[in-house]
Amino acid sequence: MNITRRSLLRWTQALAGWSIVAPDSTTADSIPVARGDPINLFDFEPAARQRLPASVYAFIAGGAGDELTVRWNRESLDRIRLLPRNFEDVSGVDLSVHQPGLELPHPILLAPIGFQRMMHAEGETATVRGAGGAGATTVVSMGTTTATEILVRAATRPIWSQLYFLYSRAFVQAFVERVEAAGTRAIVLTIDTASNGPRNRQDRAEFAVPPTLDVPHLTPGVGEAADPKFVERVTWKDVEWLRSIVHVPLWLKGVLNPIEADRAIRVGVAGLVVSNHGGRNLDGNPATIDALPRVVEAVAARVPILMDGGIRRGTDVLKALALGANAVLIGRPYAYGLAVGGAAGVGKVVEILKTELRMAMMLTGRATVASIDRSVLWP
Repeated sequence: MNITRRSLLRWTQALAGWSIVAPDSTTADSIPVARGDPINLFDFEPAARQRLPASVYAFIAGGAGDELTVRWNRESLDRIRLLPRNFEDVSGVDLSVHQPGLELPHPILLAPIGFQRMMHAEGETATVRGAGGAGATTVVSMGTTTATEILVRAATRPIWSQLYFLYSRAFVQAFVERVEAAGTRAIVLTIDTASNGPRNRQDRAEFAVPPTLDVPHLTPGVGEAADPKFVERVTWKDVEWLRSIVHVPLWLKGVLNPIEADRAIRVGVAGLVVSNHGGRNLDGNPATIDALPRVVEAVAARVPILMDGGIRRGTDVLKALALGANAVLIGRPYAYGLAVGGAAGVGKVVEILKTELRMAMMLTGRATVASIDRSVLWP
């Protein structure tokens, strides 16, 4: 390896905590690894826990109730075995995704996570910079602490905007108009939050959003209460109305039920995200990797499908693609990366996952994402 002045500087900054290193075209493979640096996605969590206030760590790591679904997301992925395949030409592995309505340089996106300035001083701005350096699209939470207008200017990859149905139709329409004017490329409606689940871990840690923290897209309208309020009676008519006012692709996130998946397509959504909210709402929901095949069967390739929940390894991405997802989203891992290293931490999380996916594809004899199917799974 040729050690340049720039790479030596990056290495020195890494030893100091690498919180000021910005990702560029350098890949995770070529970034020198200092002793103690994270080398896989699991390594980021303990490093972040040391840096974060206990309440913020509990907010990121915790789930609902007994956290059964959080655990199942990982356990179900771990149970799936892979079938190696040799004597295939994998000299030029291509991670790009080419689906109608979904063109990506690789099948990894960043899921929406709110209140990121509680994790790092630059918050979502650091996230979109790190994601962009690693070629990843970010789905920005409605609970962002940085306005979408600022994030679009900072981003080098497309920004999508996550939406909760809050307050009223007028509030939702104002949000849609604002983020579309800012340049968002898609609206992602989270459908599984008529209520939060009992988040015991974060409650015990006394997590609270500081009243001084700016959350620009959750500011209530005239005559609305100061606390964000979920609309408890969202129906398919509301989704149809939302589809009629949105001028960018509309995705639904939180789909586990095949019947709802089919209905969503008939309403005209552009894509679906198979998600159980990271186990943070209804404890006892199935693992997303277990729900995925049923949704895929119901969709029958009519729209693209994303999946999140428990992704920590490149082999996890491979398994999701084999079972019919077109791409995956990651959440907690990049939040830990953000806490540990800002933009560089986020970028490194994505680059490690890309590298591991490339390795897994080579070892199962797949040179392209399009060639990944159930035959990579042990029968």
